[in-house]
Amino acid sequence: MTTAVTGTARGAAVRVRFLGDFELTVNGVPVRRWRAGKARGLFQYLVIHRGQTLTRDSLYEALWPGSGRPAGDSSLKVAAHGLRRVLDAHPDSPGGSGIRLHYRDFGYALDVTDLWSDVDRFQELVHTGLRAAGAGDRTTARDRLRAAIALYGGEFLRGESTDWVVEQREYLRSLALRALDVLRADADEREDFPDLIEICRSTLGVDRHHEETYRALMAAHGRRGEHPCVRRWYDLCARRLRDDLAVAPSRETQRLLSAILPAPRPRAVPTGPRYPAWPNLGSPTAQGAGTVSGLGPGAVAGPGAGPASVPGLRARAARRARPDARSAARPDLPQAGDAVRARPA
Repeated sequence: MTTAVTGTARGAAVRVRFLGDFELTVNGVPVRRWRAGKARGLFQYLVIHRGQTLTRDSLYEALWPGSGRPAGDSSLKVAAHGLRRVLDAHPDSPGGSGIRLHYRDFGYALDVTDLWSDVDRFQELVHTGLRAAGAGDRTTARDRLRAAIALYGGEFLRGESTDWVVEQREYLRSLALRALDVLRADADEREDFPDLIEICRSTLGVDRHHEETYRALMAAHGRRGEHPCVRRWYDLCARRLRDDLAVAPSRETQRLLSAILPAPRPRAVPTGPRYPAWPNLGSPTAQGAGTVSGLGPGAVAGPGAGPASVPGLRARAARRARPDARSAARPDLPQAGDAVRARPA
């Protein structure tokens, strides 16, 4: 039996949301209580791989990784029994849910008569939009990809960390980023600045380290002359890359910043003296000039001129000359250098 997947959630007997918080609704009634601990995990794995018969070994590896499946372990059988009871998924007499869990000698398979899954719809919209973009149908591509991003309500099975969940999560994240790349290029080509900013914000909500998005934001603000915004987006990019990944922005991002915001010119440093040099007032040039060059009006140079003639400067007291040793000598005694007189015989 094949599983039917409807295009919209409205009217489907079974609705499953994987993107963000997990939610299962059967005939309009949310399912919140699971009797066995792994019953919900088994249902999630089987829905993603429905239409296939999954071996017990693969189910143990996915749901109980590293356990080694000891002999006689009945964990899988208990989870399958709990799933049948919660969803009324008996293979021979299914209830109103239309869900059937089949057991075969080597594994399990899940069939759902009327199912809507956000993961299925998201993948369908992305692939249809990308094909339209490749064919040059920009309107269809834009409509489909926008609908896909609106459906992407968060990462796949938020809070779960098993390997199969992480693998599926990264695959769906890559689809979302691819859709956003196409939408961003379309908005940039149409020069729709508000739409471009909104798409970039959605991209960073999916991947906060998406460096190409930071460059798109820097370039968009640079074209509008909003240089402070350019610097803030670059700083946010550099900080997140450094703190979360211990790396620096790529050379391409750094070159873009340099192209938009040239390095500021260094400030000129004065090379002359801070205060005018004091002239040699004893020189003939200064004495004959009448005015001291560089000291402004009112500063007169000439004989006897000094700091007291310059406003704002305090004159230093004149030092008294020491008496000459020769002037203190007795006049009637010979001094050094005088001719020695011959004494009379």
